[in-house]
Amino acid sequence: MTVPSWIYDAVFYQIFPDRFYNGNPSNDPPNRKDWDSDPTFTGYHGGDLRGIINKFDYLLDLGINAIYLNPIFLSPSPHRYNTTDYFKIDMLIGEKKDFLELVEIAHQNNVKIILDGVFNHSGRGFFAFADILENGPESPYVNWYHIKKFPLDAYTDGKAENYFAWFGFKSLPKFNISNPDVCEYIMKIIHYWLDLGADGWRLDVPNEIDDDGFWSKSRSLVKSINQEAYLVGEIWQPIPKWTKYFDGLMNYPFRDAVIGILNGEIELKQFMETLEYLTSLYPKENVFAMYLPLGSHDTKRLFTKLGGDVRRIKLAFLIQFVFPGIPAIYYGDEIGMSGGKDPENRATFRWNENEWNNDLRDWVKLLIQIRKKYEIIRRGKLSIIKFDEREKTCLFKREYKGQEVILICNFMEKKMLFEIDTAQFRWKQGEKIRNIVGNESFIIDKNKLSIELMPFTGKLFTSLRE
Repeated sequence: MTVPSWIYDAVFYQIFPDRFYNGNPSNDPPNRKDWDSDPTFTGYHGGDLRGIINKFDYLLDLGINAIYLNPIFLSPSPHRYNTTDYFKIDMLIGEKKDFLELVEIAHQNNVKIILDGVFNHSGRGFFAFADILENGPESPYVNWYHIKKFPLDAYTDGKAENYFAWFGFKSLPKFNISNPDVCEYIMKIIHYWLDLGADGWRLDVPNEIDDDGFWSKSRSLVKSINQEAYLVGEIWQPIPKWTKYFDGLMNYPFRDAVIGILNGEIELKQFMETLEYLTSLYPKENVFAMYLPLGSHDTKRLFTKLGGDVRRIKLAFLIQFVFPGIPAIYYGDEIGMSGGKDPENRATFRWNENEWNNDLRDWVKLLIQIRKKYEIIRRGKLSIIKFDEREKTCLFKREYKGQEVILICNFMEKKMLFEIDTAQFRWKQGEKIRNIVGNESFIIDKNKLSIELMPFTGKLFTSLRE
């Protein structure tokens, strides 16, 4: 397996289209909700592809170079995971020409765009399922789904009982992937959007499609069209087999570990063991291509999970950017947006800068700049050097081409003094090293370095030679 050459250098930004920015009010539904009103499961706020185009300078200023778009295809809901037509942009967020313009602007600025592929299930309005509802067992598409018995009950309250549906939701009938016609249809979808300039796919709930042949075929197709396309699977558990089909996985176990240690939900030993496990579980090239989220449309927001404590949030971002893999920012997390479970975590972006936490946004910008500057942070081997369970401090090393960077973290609610034996590194007596996420430098003296760490902070050190 070969992952895309650009992926190790990526920083992703996830956008939920309806909630990012309303760039074209003319395509809004008549019952559009006020932009700053609380999100609901079914309410539209007017965000669209034109909005992403209009705010592209914001993304460039932040420094990201890859975008993951939640579903953009025709659908009867703001989340658009219940697709009606996979070949059409939902008219509420734009047209094909808007997508092409967005791709063009992105590529002109060396930014990649990947799409959300929802192929386990469709919406009830998808042509094949609609035909079954209309014609029953006489429908030519009856084998496109898993039908138990007729007539189908698709619109009353309750769980689906006479056909398979994702988590029993009647609005999400499950495709019969073993049907060659269904498989071929999905391959055409994948091909179509790659031809239009998409740089890859995030595959929704791939574990629900228990068909290795399907995933093997889809990977072969994608790579035959564009060897540099990125495939990332929404796999919530650490399962190595999926790296046969995807370049990376959405590394939620990493997120859980980071939030767990910062919330005091897990011990430091468990945190360190988890990070070590996640870097040893997969082939090396996949480890460095893992998608590292701290939040998404499926989780509570980072700000909320960490109780609004900016110290903890900044430390979470620091660990994310230093850990092997691809940092991913959920829209608004960089300005301190809060939100609990769905739909609270899908609120509209706050474009009033008075509502931004600029300290946090500046921190994220700095981390992106550092990641771009230091190849070692993008490609270096990770080693866990030391941790102290009692004092809740730890030290990591990234190493690449004879260079080293050292990350030290304090997970305690008190100031700690961290003693480093520098003989184990390439640093020499009298050498000056600096904290590249702060304004301080130190001199190595007698193979020792004493570093003061404020509560819930981290420092990232490198030699001034580097």
